[in-house]
Amino acid sequence: MQSKVQAQETFEGDGVVVNRLFPIAQRMNLDPFVLWDHFNLEPGHGFPDHPHRGFEAITYLFSGGMNHADNLGNNTFVSAGGAQVFCAGSGLVHSEMPAEKVRSSGIQLWINLAKSDKNIDPSYQQIRAEQLPIEHFDGGRCVHIVGGGSPIKLHSQITYQHLILASQSSYSLALQRGTSAIIYVVKGAVQIETEVLESHQAWLIEDSEQDALRIAVQQDSELMFCMGAPRGEPIRQRGPFVD
Repeated sequence: MQSKVQAQETFEGDGVVVNRLFPIAQRMNLDPFVLWDHFNLEPGHGFPDHPHRGFEAITYLFSGGMNHADNLGNNTFVSAGGAQVFCAGSGLVHSEMPAEKVRSSGIQLWINLAKSDKNIDPSYQQIRAEQLPIEHFDGGRCVHIVGGGSPIKLHSQITYQHLILASQSSYSLALQRGTSAIIYVVKGAVQIETEVLESHQAWLIEDSEQDALRIAVQQDSELMFCMGAPRGEPIRQRGPFVD
């Protein structure tokens, strides 16, 4: 099944407004993905100390920067093009606060852990922009956030990419049958099938029946693409916990 959806403005953290694909009333998750937030943080607003359990998360930065501090002793800063990754496992307390003088924007993605991994020890990874592989091709480039030679290691087998595509180009996106996938427009406009997608809109795929999907680029665009096999296990989402 494929569908076009609109991210919903949602209040989070300390005075933060995010554009959220899920969880929202109409759509709780897309197994194995359980949260998708496109955030824009002004200095002084962020996510003070709070707990998590039962999933792993990637915060990927478009601009600005983000400081991560947790009860494991990590205290690191990542700037634009980099990523912060944590596995909450049996439990983690952390904060995420933006750069002090500029707006910080990016995507936070949560991936459900398998039931057998829910009680593993929490962990953290910091990835700098220069560590992420970039693939160039006619009409654009692809930053490989997970997979494609990226150093990010997860307990979930997913593909995660940042695509920068030129106006009037076309791109064939490789899919795997039976997977769930998200194509999210950060900026610009693209056409998928007969639908035009613009900023803060997404194309969601459940149980893919295709090996590829053609994207026609109408304006210079930036897209996020992630894909993973559904676990097929019950997902119990309660705020910061996924049991």
